[in-house]
Amino acid sequence: MTAIKKAVFPVAGLGSRFLPATKAQPKEMLPVVDKPLIQYAVEEAVAAGINELVFITGRNKRAIEDHFDKAYELESELEAAGKEELLKLVRQVIPKNVSCIYIRQSEPLGLGHAVLCARPVIGSDPFAVLLADDFMDTAEGHKPVLAQMTDLYAYEKCSVLAVQDVPRAHTRQYGIVSASPYRPDLELVSGIVEKPQPEDAPSTLAVVGRYVLSGAIFDHLATLGTGAGGEIQLTDGIAALMARERVLAYRYAGQRYDCGSKLGYLKATAAIGMKHPETAAGYREFLQQLCKENP
Repeated sequence: MTAIKKAVFPVAGLGSRFLPATKAQPKEMLPVVDKPLIQYAVEEAVAAGINELVFITGRNKRAIEDHFDKAYELESELEAAGKEELLKLVRQVIPKNVSCIYIRQSEPLGLGHAVLCARPVIGSDPFAVLLADDFMDTAEGHKPVLAQMTDLYAYEKCSVLAVQDVPRAHTRQYGIVSASPYRPDLELVSGIVEKPQPEDAPSTLAVVGRYVLSGAIFDHLATLGTGAGGEIQLTDGIAALMARERVLAYRYAGQRYDCGSKLGYLKATAAIGMKHPETAAGYREFLQQLCKENP
């Protein structure tokens, strides 16, 4: 079984829920304390042993390419000023053994289409998909979420979806799976449907923004018509894949913050702000005082 060495980052979305902040910058570049969302996702992929990053981009996404490119002028200025720690931070944004590939998604035809755009690079290899606005905070004593999933793929030799239970009223926001118990924290998926109404949802087990997929999914995505929302849905591709291969749903160890929403983004900022070595003590004290003054 081929190890997972490639990851796809669909980053072509408009980020309209964060306007006007995203009018001139990608939503994936919104910072959580001192790093943009996309860098946290990249670091999670690299920690899982991935060394080929495929970004599916759109208009106004140049800032992502610039972020992971070498910044000669900035590095020269930091070096001349003797700011060695900052220089080290800038140079470590992307490890030297990791390559970045950028592919333009010419039309906004959905997540399934974005993943399909990566086929020329991925080929038939298994690969990961990471949605940067699903911020995954590593659980204490555990590997990062994607590394947990790639370990499972190596053992189970089939596609793995990250899932969590959501309120039934929220099922219309997610792909929802039908599944049966398989092993601790793992379920065997028997069905998957995109954004069902609460009364139609087969369960409340929702797929969130981490996937480890067999390369065979491209055959299905390439022949799909449009689904929910008039888009090519990754969910529909996974449903077709299940006719040929097992698909597992994994209840990961970690905390997800939906940074596609304002509240989720603020929660992520608070959580990381209270753990960051430069801000933890002062930020916690500030929040405690703020809560006292605003009961």
